[in-house]
Amino acid sequence: MKTVITGGAGFIGSNLAHRLIGEGHEVVVYDDLSRRGADRNVAWLRAEHGDRWALVQADVRDFEALRRAAADASVIYHLASQVAVTSSVQDPRQDFEVNALGTFNALEAARLQSISGREPIVLYASTNKVYGGMEDVAVVEDETGYAYRDYPHGIPETHPLDFHSPYGCSKGAGDQYVRDYARIYGLPTVVFRQSCIYGPRQFGIEDQGWVAWFLIAAATGQPITIYGDGKQVRDVLWVEDLLDAYQAAVNRIEVAAGQVYNVGGGPENTLAVWRELGPMLEALLGRKIDVGHGDWRPGDQRIFVADIRKAARELSWQPKVSKQEGVRRLYGWVVANRALFGEY
Repeated sequence: MKTVITGGAGFIGSNLAHRLIGEGHEVVVYDDLSRRGADRNVAWLRAEHGDRWALVQADVRDFEALRRAAADASVIYHLASQVAVTSSVQDPRQDFEVNALGTFNALEAARLQSISGREPIVLYASTNKVYGGMEDVAVVEDETGYAYRDYPHGIPETHPLDFHSPYGCSKGAGDQYVRDYARIYGLPTVVFRQSCIYGPRQFGIEDQGWVAWFLIAAATGQPITIYGDGKQVRDVLWVEDLLDAYQAAVNRIEVAAGQVYNVGGGPENTLAVWRELGPMLEALLGRKIDVGHGDWRPGDQRIFVADIRKAARELSWQPKVSKQEGVRRLYGWVVANRALFGEY
């Protein structure tokens, strides 16, 4: 089938493209190549797959370009996004245009196809940030991190939305548009509210992709700053496990259409930002890591853990790669590809 991946030269997108091309699908990577590492991911895809896929270098804000690229697509994976809360605070207009308008453009490209008799599946990469700071949720603190007092399985999809920060608003607007296009227009759309995804091809930076950033910084001698107390807890998910969830939704679209799924590592794969990851990384490096400290950043949740039981129940999906194994794998990839990070 023909698949279009917006943001297909990014971390998740390039891994998804690699899998789908290998399975014999017709793949169109739609990306403006503005993100760090995008050109290197394109070069990697060319080296792995030659010309068995197509690159459209364009912006998701360009509706006509996106509509042409998505023509006759069976699946549109809408992954393109402005990804950093801090960047959204600095430039909220760009954040809105890329995230909210870009998602609207992807949906309209799909809807116009449906008018002519085709109904492409649209999978949208949303975020746990749509739940906001969750200040009303009771949190307990221990020596290494935070935990929910009343949510042993994590936060469910039914938890109230509370868009905090321009990034939360723009991604949340896209989240709700995608959901509503299933209700109003009958499009087979699926929303994935993703937790912290990590893995190879991730050129993490301080503001986004924190697991990869810490490993890259440590391996290349870059300074590391811990914002807040370092006890913030996230559930982390290996990228291949996320792609399994995507494919499960496509394969079970009769169940998944119109649904929202929290997709993360769940309670079994929680990681304190530095109190746990720091010692793991120091063990891999074989030395102590000196870090700096900064204030809490806007919209930074003390804890987020996804309740992934709905995805398990409806899609028969579960994470397979443990946090310990995932961190080891990513560290191995970073060390083996150290030359890729020479510009950091």
